[in-house]
Amino acid sequence: MELSAFQQLSEKITLECFHLSDSQQEEKIIQLIDLHHFVECYNQSLQVIDYINNPVNIIEENGIRKGILFYDLKFSSPLNPYESEAFKKQHHLQEVWFVFVEEDTKALSSKHSEFINENAVDIFYDKIFVFNFFQSVIKVIK
Repeated sequence: MELSAFQQLSEKITLECFHLSDSQQEEKIIQLIDLHHFVECYNQSLQVIDYINNPVNIIEENGIRKGILFYDLKFSSPLNPYESEAFKKQHHLQEVWFVFVEEDTKALSSKHSEFINENAVDIFYDKIFVFNFFQSVIKVIK
């Protein structure tokens, strides 16, 4: 993402999410960076529909609405997988994707597998990925 585009989107978040605390706005900006870099690496034809109003980003791929939730095992809040099903119905999504965001080059770890099992991620999400942000690598788990 170019710096000017990042600055414009950051300003949009600051203006539209004025009701959020500084730390919540920072989380939104990180969510935005993750989304745009994921789209660059996965499929640049994905159309971003909404990233401002929800923790789940809404995209469209070949006319099909999908949701993407980015999750960092180190920093993200606890997960309620039942929310994904309600969100899917409320926003008329055909799929919801779960994306672990990682910063280092480690392969799929037992922490990911344990998290998937403990939180029933494989039941509630249609696709699961590990996205190595700095290496720009996406590994499909499901």
